Amino acid sequence: MMKIVSAQTAKELIHASPEIAVLDVREYGQFGDGHLLFASSCPYSVLEKRILDLVPNTATPCLLYDAGDGVSHKAARRIAELGYTNILTVDGGAPGWQEAGFPLFAGVNVPSKAFGEMVEAARHTPRIDAEELALWSKEGKPFLLVDTRPPTEHARMTLPGAVSLPNGELIHRLHALNLPPEKPIILHCAGRTRGLIGTQTLIDAGIENPVFAFENGTQGWALSGRPLVRGQSPASMPELSPDSLADSARRAEDFIARYSIPVIDGAQMEEWRADPSRSTYLLDVRSRREYDEGHRAGSIHAPVVQIVQATDEWVAVRRARLALIDDSGMRAATAAYWLRQLGFDAAVVRGALEGGLIPKEDAALPPADLPTITAEEIVRQEGQGIIIVDLRASAAYRTAHPVGAIWGIRPRLDRLPLPKTGIVALLANDPGLASLAAQDLSEHVPGLNQRLLDGGLEAWIQAGGKVEASADMPSSADAIDFLAFLHDRHDGNLESARRYLAWETGLIQQLDAHDLAEFHLAARVENHA
Repeated sequence: MMKIVSAQTAKELIHASPEIAVLDVREYGQFGDGHLLFASSCPYSVLEKRILDLVPNTATPCLLYDAGDGVSHKAARRIAELGYTNILTVDGGAPGWQEAGFPLFAGVNVPSKAFGEMVEAARHTPRIDAEELALWSKEGKPFLLVDTRPPTEHARMTLPGAVSLPNGELIHRLHALNLPPEKPIILHCAGRTRGLIGTQTLIDAGIENPVFAFENGTQGWALSGRPLVRGQSPASMPELSPDSLADSARRAEDFIARYSIPVIDGAQMEEWRADPSRSTYLLDVRSRREYDEGHRAGSIHAPVVQIVQATDEWVAVRRARLALIDDSGMRAATAAYWLRQLGFDAAVVRGALEGGLIPKEDAALPPADLPTITAEEIVRQEGQGIIIVDLRASAAYRTAHPVGAIWGIRPRLDRLPLPKTGIVALLANDPGLASLAAQDLSEHVPGLNQRLLDGGLEAWIQAGGKVEASADMPSSADAIDFLAFLHDRHDGNLESARRYLAWETGLIQQLDAHDLAEFHLAARVENHA
């Protein structure tokens, strides 16, 4: 059963509830334009695919909000069908929240970014700017320059000479790098906070090397007038010998003891998962390759760098339990260290990878129960009333779509000019998502004859179907799935880069006292061993 609550009540529940999931059921572009601080994006278009991972316990209170357009009521009904029992919606959605005097936050991963800024302000994390780094390079001063982001981001653009070692991996693989203790390590990201958190992690772990965060990341380098390296495939991370793995485990034990990080075993982890009163996430923080080769059943891949700096993409429940899986414990320990400061009940799981591992399995919705229609059939029947509804991303539609196809997105399917007779062919990359859209379309137009276009756009092209591009369709206003927030800052728009960095450094000032109380910054503990 759904309950409608005022914005004031919602604000109180977010801060006072033992656990609560705050879910923005608008599309991702709308989320990026402005959302509640502690919300996770769970767009209605992919709701059933995302919700069970974001909110693993169906008894958890779920606070939903929309754009004031009733989508949260649709979403509430859908998740109730999945077994969720405690569903709340914010009266008036995001507009109602603002009207009550509460702010919306633009951008994504805002809590983690604000936290990174808090850490830098409180700990005075050492930094180096573009001018000094360029001088070091010119003078031939030895240093290790590390890109702390995932390899895919490194490949898009990075600083000259940087090696790809995402946060958590550097400290785990430090022994294998065989660095002299006097050699400085400089860490960069695309902006600020992953570099800051990576730097502070190494400092708090007590490594001997001087460590610096490169100020403002790739955007800072570009703003200094210097070129970035683009399209560079990252080298493989250093493999660990038995000695290197033992070094990582030793560092992990020291780190865990120094910061009193909770450690649980496999049996306690299963007790957590079976506890109906709590939400427990089982997160494997190793690299993608390690996870794909074998992982604990029921665990979700959440690499260290992203689970700390994009927590809301994995964990929607405030104050939830996070059971973190690793081999040596080093990566899990550093993740737990920061996640506990972000307000979560995080612990390292010891021995979770001992036996019973399964290889990668593809998460997917149940197979679509739609009848199919081939592209050849549609091409043969051209002009006979078959309408193609393209359910792919708006950007994909703009690039190429079947001639005459109309773009549709699940929360606005009731706006499409569909006839009550004839065939409607649904074009989608994921047949499961097409099935969800078909469910809604059947409610809007009872008896609608819907088919899944078998093989999608590729099959359409192979069948000789004509395609067209449309630079302005859907319009920017209608492309609610597209994250427009300073999206071109990495593609040479320096003004967008300046605005992004100003946005990030200004986040702390936007938080109220209740927001700030959600974070629990720890002081560094000196190693006197």
